[in-house]
Amino acid sequence: MNLHGDRVDLSHVLVEGRPRPEILLCESFRKEGDDVATLARLRKELDLDRYRCMTVLKARDYQMFAVDRPEVPEAEARVAVRWSLKDMLDYPLESATVDAVSVPAADSSRKPQMLAIAARNEAIAATVRPFNDADIELSAIDVPELAQRNLARLLETEGRGLALFGVDDSAATVTFTAGGELYQSRRIEVALKDFENEDGAEALYDRVALELQRSLDHFDRQYRNVTVSRVVVSAVPYRERFVEYLAANLTLPVEVLDLEQIIDFPGVPELRDPLRQAQCLQLIGAAMRAEATA
Repeated sequence: MNLHGDRVDLSHVLVEGRPRPEILLCESFRKEGDDVATLARLRKELDLDRYRCMTVLKARDYQMFAVDRPEVPEAEARVAVRWSLKDMLDYPLESATVDAVSVPAADSSRKPQMLAIAARNEAIAATVRPFNDADIELSAIDVPELAQRNLARLLETEGRGLALFGVDDSAATVTFTAGGELYQSRRIEVALKDFENEDGAEALYDRVALELQRSLDHFDRQYRNVTVSRVVVSAVPYRERFVEYLAANLTLPVEVLDLEQIIDFPGVPELRDPLRQAQCLQLIGAAMRAEATA
């Protein structure tokens, strides 16, 4: 579940024991009162105590760094990577909450990498506080890149990499995945509302295409052992025109994400709207989180 200025978004996805994930709930609830009052009401109305609940950090609340994997046993790497960030943060390391995921090796000549996520303790506390005050226990706090990774793995072609461009109400996130693993990510400062004005759209499309191609080129230089087969983009207003522009200006095939190809949601008909899919993309991905691969 995610808190926004005027609403709370909730999604419930069943993954285990099913041939395809199934979305049972994906809904936005307008706030009535403050965050705590709204969450407390939803906890009772939706009986949230029965579920494993989590939320996603806002982009402003954390940083992600690619760092060399510490030369320690695998079980200790996620803790040891903390010290790799000492000179990268603009605040004291003791004030940071740090976690990390491993990145598959680029080749035998390069050191193994990790993606380290760092957030100020006060940002984590502020994220958790309204849930605690509403008696909702959070089992995890995720980040958009890893939430998007959970969906990208369903879109991948075996043996090939995938670039997924997800854009929602706040920003666009580009993830590079292969074999279900997140290799790289990049944030582009555009949002769904930026695509609503058809006048001057070409300048926006040109900027996004340039950023995407730069990201593709950078990934290709870093991971020559991974061949990205295509770019998948979540829907935007005037999506046909946008996709045609990208296809003409990128070096890889481009297609629009359609969740119906990979996920079932018979009880959530509003998700047949591609723009609603885009708005909820990371929320749905976060609900698919598996503790073993988080």
